[in-house]
Amino acid sequence: MASALSDRLSRIVKEMRGQARITESNVTDMLREVRMALLEADVALPVVRDFIARVKDKALGAEVVGSLTPGQALVGIVNRELAATMGEGVADINLAAQPPAVILMAGLQGAGKTTTTAKLAKHLIEKRKKKVLTVSGDVYRPAAIEQLKTVTAQAGAEWFPSTPDQKPVDIARAAIDHARKHYFDVLLVDTAGRLAIDEALMREIQELHAVLKPVETLFVVDAMQGQDAINTAKAFKDALPLTGIVLTKLDGDSRGGAALSVRQITGAPIKFAGVSEKIDGLEVFDADRHAQRVLGMGDILALVEQVTAGVDMAAAQKLAAKVKSGEGFDLNDFLEQIRQMKQMGGLSSLMDKLPAAMAAKAGEVDMNRAEKDIKRKEGIICSMTLKERKKPEIIKATRKRRIAMGAGVQVQEVNRLLKEFEQMQGMMKKMKGGGMMKMMKRMGGMKGMPKLPGMG
Repeated sequence: MASALSDRLSRIVKEMRGQARITESNVTDMLREVRMALLEADVALPVVRDFIARVKDKALGAEVVGSLTPGQALVGIVNRELAATMGEGVADINLAAQPPAVILMAGLQGAGKTTTTAKLAKHLIEKRKKKVLTVSGDVYRPAAIEQLKTVTAQAGAEWFPSTPDQKPVDIARAAIDHARKHYFDVLLVDTAGRLAIDEALMREIQELHAVLKPVETLFVVDAMQGQDAINTAKAFKDALPLTGIVLTKLDGDSRGGAALSVRQITGAPIKFAGVSEKIDGLEVFDADRHAQRVLGMGDILALVEQVTAGVDMAAAQKLAAKVKSGEGFDLNDFLEQIRQMKQMGGLSSLMDKLPAAMAAKAGEVDMNRAEKDIKRKEGIICSMTLKERKKPEIIKATRKRRIAMGAGVQVQEVNRLLKEFEQMQGMMKKMKGGGMMKMMKRMGGMKGMPKLPGMG
């Protein structure tokens, strides 16, 4: 959806250059493009109609402020209304209850409830400093109970055992009793999903809701479902008092219409979004920032947060102090820089958050190849001895052959890495003399490294 909508809007913005004000004619042209993009993205028709009417109402006759063109002003209106459709800003999770605060996870099978339960557990542990217990009420798929046990361990939370011969209501009572006795702050209850909505599923989850009295009932929906997500959302809204929505697979190559539709259909705010398959791939949903992403404006705030979270500040300061003191930059430091890049989620994850124009420029680089190149470099350095990493100058022909064999690469690859390391070492020496900008510029042109947008 993002690329289709931003492409159509940028085309309209170009066509409207030179026009002094927003008129009914140019609004109609632009809204036709927006309507087509939204329908292609599988946004529900009533939502599209309402959205278009709101934009038209706000846009007609609006004065173009300062240096803005009519096209840019219209994009601003579309951006604000997109954010309003998805809920405006951030809707926080409610944990204001006598512990344990119970969170009930609802949704169809395959929407990603079980992994989302573990991701939410990790989020609550790390961001909210809570003691979290998870339990599975899915007695129809024994594998689901085991899956929750595995992902809960990865999240660093505790898991309450359940078996397929138990009734979901009995499991819920036992879990809440255990959570109270062992002073857990939050109990996350994963429920059974079906391949389609049926009466038995709805009755069962209503009974669970009555027993648990959750502070949050989160509806987990696959962002790639499109129109089907709307029907599911309606059914769950009728059966349960939903308090929030979690969109999964928002990073997938989907048309993403669910993000725009579910908020309006259910009346419940989107609270979280699954942005990767990793256990920490859950973000608090920010409607304003997501609207900017949809319009190809990128999400620079998310990019900064991702980089900040991935960077080991203590290690970075240690390296800076080492360079400043005049100590040599060795291959251990080079390896540390490579690992920092991996910790940030990789190049493609960073590029996703760039504005469309910058991402297009950066997209000229083969990201998969660049990612493999980074892993290859890590493998080569790991094949070296500690002495070789400290004193790269001792690496001659026989050592190069051994290193290449250990890393499963050609000797030329080892030579290339050593040459890049020498370049980086030279930059670090210049950095000592304050040549930071020169170093950044050169980094953009380093062989094997993707050229960063706006550099070189």
